[in-house]
Amino acid sequence: MTRDETKEILEETTVSAPEPSFDHKVIAIDRISRTVAGGRRIRFRAMVVVGNLSGKVGVATAKANDVQGAIAKATNAAMKTVIVVPLTNDTIPHQVSYTFGTTAVLLKPAPKGHSIIAGGAVRPVLELAGVKNIVSKALGSSNTLNSAMATYHALKILKARNTFVTQRGKS
Repeated sequence: MTRDETKEILEETTVSAPEPSFDHKVIAIDRISRTVAGGRRIRFRAMVVVGNLSGKVGVATAKANDVQGAIAKATNAAMKTVIVVPLTNDTIPHQVSYTFGTTAVLLKPAPKGHSIIAGGAVRPVLELAGVKNIVSKALGSSNTLNSAMATYHALKILKARNTFVTQRGKS
């Protein structure tokens, strides 16, 4: 291995931190393997959520030869998928559900002081999005990756309160 190749590998594996205003949480780290002619090749997959705790959140997964590299790649990928979540009084403006794979996630707004009623991979996504009062229900499979992605997509299809009200013809 030449010196340049070694330098490239080291540059790839250094963890670049998300923007200073963004926090990140690792939801899952899995050891995955692929069978090749010489046996099994072991790699790692990481799923990371990034958010600024006030309405922006992103979720992504990535694979690498080591855990640190997988986390770094997933963090960078999650920063590229950041969406803006319309919040109303620290909760979501309306009820929403989304199905990803065989996992369905139902999110309902909750009154102030109710806190986050969620479990598994749904909770970190909601926490980093800045939602403080919400009720959630995960239906179907409890797969971590599908739960996180279903929550992310449910937040993605939320509409701001004024847009939602005018579409329904209310004042």
